[in-house]
Amino acid sequence: MVETTGRPIPDPKSSKHLHGTEEEEKNILGFWIFLSTDLVLFACLFATYLVLRTHTDGGPTTAQLFDIPMFTLETFILLTSSFTCGLAVREMRYNNLRRLLGWLAVTVLLGLIFVGIEASEFLSYSSEGATMQRSAFLSGFFTLVGTHGLHVSLGIVWMISVGIQLLRDRIHPTTARKLFNAGLYWHFLDVVWVMIYTVVYLMGVMK
Repeated sequence: MVETTGRPIPDPKSSKHLHGTEEEEKNILGFWIFLSTDLVLFACLFATYLVLRTHTDGGPTTAQLFDIPMFTLETFILLTSSFTCGLAVREMRYNNLRRLLGWLAVTVLLGLIFVGIEASEFLSYSSEGATMQRSAFLSGFFTLVGTHGLHVSLGIVWMISVGIQLLRDRIHPTTARKLFNAGLYWHFLDVVWVMIYTVVYLMGVMK
């Protein structure tokens, strides 16, 4: 037996349906273009840092500056947030709004902790005279890590915005797509951070 809902089934050839499909394709394309530009941006920042990392100009070196246990804690926090973000997307697929919002809130909280730790480290460096103006190495370091921190902050705002829309409109194709895109962006930032942790901090200390 075919279940009926009393709602007319949209004609796939109707102008409204085609318009919706075109808008969806534009949104998907726009998101991937945005992610691609971020990938190029971070690739350039990594390349710049690798060129400048030995130009300390008498200032602190990587081995003198970096506290690996603290950066390891940051890495753990951000990777955990990636896991909780994945759980939020999983609950979306089960149409469980309450648990979805719960895991999304945990993800936002972990992101805020990460940004807070990073900001306190930057302030600590500055109080010791290790500023962007001190050397080319520090300029490259602050630009790379600071840009990532700004993107994490953007990701937090994005997820809060999606959470508000989910509270207002519940789970439907549009909010589901927005959550999926925000989650994919968050995972991308986690991958970038793992590269920063490896290339900047670990390689800097083992140098």
